[in-house]
Amino acid sequence: MKVLVACEFSGVVRDAFRSRGHDAMSCDLIPSERPGPHYQGDVRDLLADQWDLMIAHPPCTYLASMGIWWNAKRPERWPLTYQARDFVRLLWDAPIPHIAIENPIGFLNKNWRPPSQIIQPWQFGHEANKPTCLWLKGLPMLIHTKLVDKGDFYTKANGNRISKWSHITSGTSKERRAKIASRTFSGIADAMAEQWGG
Repeated sequence: MKVLVACEFSGVVRDAFRSRGHDAMSCDLIPSERPGPHYQGDVRDLLADQWDLMIAHPPCTYLASMGIWWNAKRPERWPLTYQARDFVRLLWDAPIPHIAIENPIGFLNKNWRPPSQIIQPWQFGHEANKPTCLWLKGLPMLIHTKLVDKGDFYTKANGNRISKWSHITSGTSKERRAKIASRTFSGIADAMAEQWGG
C-alpha cells in the first residue's frame, strides 16, 4: 500500500508500515527524528498524490480539552481552534479511500463528529492511560492486541486522579513535552500496520 502518515515527525507509524513492506512516508513541518522517507512541509502539498491510506495526527494544541480550557481564559485563541478544526475537515475530505484521524478527546468530539472509537495505550501493551480518539473512513476499528495494567496514578491536591504517564515530561521544556506527548505508542502503530495494512 501507498501510505501517508500526516503530521508525524517521530516516524513511529511510518516505520511500522515500512517494516511490513508498505511504501509509507511521513510528513510534518519539522524534520523526522528517524531516517526514512519524510516530506518536510505542508501536507496539503501531498494530498492528491494517489495514496491508498492516510493516518493523520493533526496538532491538538487548540483542539484538546486542555486547549479549550485555555480558550476560556484567553478568548483570542478561539479563531485558532476553528482553524485547527477546518484543517481536520480538509484532511478528512482528502481524495484518499482509507483515512484515520487521531486526536485526544476535546473540541472535535462535539464540534465536528463523534469519533469512531476511543483507544488506550494499555489496550496495546503499554502501561499508560491516554484516551485517544480515532475517526475512521473506509477502515475497521482497531482490535486490542495486548491488555496490560493501566499504569500508575497519583492524586493531585484537588482530588483528581492523574496518570503518572502524563507527567513523565515534568521539568522539561514546553516544546519537548509536546513532542513526547505527540509520539504514537509503538503497540498502537504496530496494530495499525497489521490491521489496516492488509
